[in-house]
Amino acid sequence: MGGETTGTLRRDAIGLREVLFQSVTAMAPAAAVAASIPSGAAFAGGSLPLAVLIALVACLFTASCVAELARELPAAGSVATYAARGLHPAVGFLVGWGYVFVEMLVPPLLLLQLGFTAAGTLHEEWSSYPADLWWPWSLAGAGVIAVTGYLGVRASARFGTVLGVFEILVFLAFSLLLIGRAGDANTLSVFGTSHTADAHAGVGGVFAGSVYTVLAFAGFEAAAPLAEETRDPRRTMHRAVLGAALGIGLFYVITTYAMTVYFGPDRFAKFGASGEASWDGVARASFGLFWVLVFLAVVNSTIANANACANVSTRTAFALARIRVLPRLLATLHPRHRSPVAGTAAQTVVAVGAVLGLGFAYDPVTAFLLLATVIVTVVVGVYIVVDLACAGHFLRAGRGALKPVRHLLFPLLGIAAFVPALLTAAGLPVFDFVTELTPPVSYAGPVVGAWMAAGLVVLLVLMRRHPERIAETARVHLEEYDPAVGPRQDGTVAR
Repeated sequence: MGGETTGTLRRDAIGLREVLFQSVTAMAPAAAVAASIPSGAAFAGGSLPLAVLIALVACLFTASCVAELARELPAAGSVATYAARGLHPAVGFLVGWGYVFVEMLVPPLLLLQLGFTAAGTLHEEWSSYPADLWWPWSLAGAGVIAVTGYLGVRASARFGTVLGVFEILVFLAFSLLLIGRAGDANTLSVFGTSHTADAHAGVGGVFAGSVYTVLAFAGFEAAAPLAEETRDPRRTMHRAVLGAALGIGLFYVITTYAMTVYFGPDRFAKFGASGEASWDGVARASFGLFWVLVFLAVVNSTIANANACANVSTRTAFALARIRVLPRLLATLHPRHRSPVAGTAAQTVVAVGAVLGLGFAYDPVTAFLLLATVIVTVVVGVYIVVDLACAGHFLRAGRGALKPVRHLLFPLLGIAAFVPALLTAAGLPVFDFVTELTPPVSYAGPVVGAWMAAGLVVLLVLMRRHPERIAETARVHLEEYDPAVGPRQDGTVAR
């Protein structure tokens, strides 16, 4: 690879715009609107806009915690560093171990969706195209992600920005058309509880819908691992994380409202991710060739999301490899692009292997559901730990830095919001609206358990043989280096 295993990522390479869209595209707004959020309609019905609004408020609590920690601790290790500082280095290692694992699985998840979405649409338009010929599209997407990752953060982040702008504009334009066509059917009653599904009437239906909608917000923290490559990272990270969560949350509210009032609140419980009662179905039936733009926006969203999460996985792996808790090879940087080329190569191998292995062992849709369950279970667990770390960090920082509402109440509310989402994602039937998982999707739990058990074994070995490496998970490298004056000797922070 012609790289080096020492040195730093490219400093000051990107700014707020690119970092903001790193989080935006990691949330996959178009794919979430078309495929994820409609899952809440079975419970909230025509009150789904209210459920989305509640989910937005709930997610902003955790987004605030991530933003506060990102401002205090700008590090490529992101959530691992936050947990190490706020709770304990051992917890930071386990968070990093789990986070790298699932973030490396996000690109294959999205590449599977790219494959079956493209193949299914082409087969629907031209029956001669085989519906099961999905894998060339997945491999093409993997190639694009590998190239942008190799070329460095500037190329990758700018690519993500262009893709993110396109998908948002398409769905906003479509939403305006829907609102205009709805005419007198526009109503604020969808922000009440009168349109919930018959089997989940009232507040209970809205709550159930909001739990499923919360999962569409995953990814708002994806800006944080780019801290060491960002200009003015303390200020930029804070604005990017909160801006992405708030901005895309409002985008979800607008788009969901538009489709609800157009389709009809009282029959919205039948709305879903495919068929006539879906975004694609409505576009085909009522807006002519506009469905092509919707299709392209969803395909665009899968590539943009895979690109953003490849950035997350490679930077987090780099951060853990440079302190030697992961193989040192993963800290290899390209001498010119300053990109983690070994991490990019590993990410590509994992992506192609998971896509082809799981896609052919089961089918691409089943493989997608299995990976999604693994990913969401761990990511939501990470959010809960980060909420705790926020409280722990600022309690340790002293009374002067502690803001009780922001650093104690918000973490508590964030945990309260994500615990039901965690139980739902894992298929644990604590609530009556949770669907119990069946094989092979139910294998997600043992997979996560086995991976975290392996991480615990690695942790015990490292604590016995190299405890200083575990302690290094709490290290914030930017605190030790100011590009204007060189390395600091006292460890103070450049403000």
